[in-house]
Amino acid sequence: MPITLPSDLPAYNVLSREGVMVMDEGQAAHQDIRPLRIGLLNLMPKKIQTETQFARLIGATPLQIDFQLIRMSAHQAKTTAAEHMEAFYRPFDEVAASGETYDGLVITGAPIEHLPFEEVTYWDELKQVFDWTQTNVHSTFGVCWGGMAMINHFHGVKKHMLPAKSFGCYRHQTLAPDSPYLRGFSDDCVIPVSRWTEVRREEIAARPGLEILIDSTDTGPCLVQDKAHRALYIFNHLEYDSHTLKEEYDRDAARGEVVGVPCNYYPGDDPAQVPLNRWRSHAHLLFGNWISEIYLTTPFDMTQIGRSTTDLRG
Repeated sequence: MPITLPSDLPAYNVLSREGVMVMDEGQAAHQDIRPLRIGLLNLMPKKIQTETQFARLIGATPLQIDFQLIRMSAHQAKTTAAEHMEAFYRPFDEVAASGETYDGLVITGAPIEHLPFEEVTYWDELKQVFDWTQTNVHSTFGVCWGGMAMINHFHGVKKHMLPAKSFGCYRHQTLAPDSPYLRGFSDDCVIPVSRWTEVRREEIAARPGLEILIDSTDTGPCLVQDKAHRALYIFNHLEYDSHTLKEEYDRDAARGEVVGVPCNYYPGDDPAQVPLNRWRSHAHLLFGNWISEIYLTTPFDMTQIGRSTTDLRG
């Protein structure tokens, strides 16, 4: 089944060319089944690139998805055209005031790791988002900084600065092979990492109700389930395109910054070579499993989301 996107959203044509099943709102209105309403709270500066990455993964499932883009209310995007933001994004305060509910919500990362959470200009509103998910969202997926912020808000788990950037493609281990979110996963897998901070294994283990599903001996916890808050937190980047790490490396090098070549990314660690994508299949598995679990557990009556005794499995 297809994902519903505005026909003039850049991701529409990109995904159509890639074979992802996409339909516009007019076509979707004639469908008899209820689509899953999935929101993307996009905190990344490259809005179009990020929305396309997540739409690609969410739209690859055999279910109809109503994909909606959300932004922080007061924060103005500096690297994305105002016309794009006005046409496709709704501010969170408008979403919250509408009383709408969502089957799923993805909260992206943001390039503000060096700041304490309390110094982020939109931190107060983001905390409102986190609390709003408990009454208006069936399942929330926090990604990288977004996941770190959410696990800090609900559990007090701190983020710690690293002595050097974790940057590259690292081997990870699946710790909970029976989890429905890891259905089809290999015993280990390669996942892109790009961050200056970490959350520590022992601090997560000390909080009741948190379970580490994917871990790495090199870069620490990757995927954590928080059943009580119907949430997943992933601190790395399965959504990345093949060339996203290259773009980050080239950007930093062009600025004259001392930056290491991303580990295990280029063949022979040679930046002159074309990088190989070794995580695409697991990215589709994870997001496909997430959408599947939402479909199996979310109330058909959307007014009951956040109010129903229906729970996520796993």
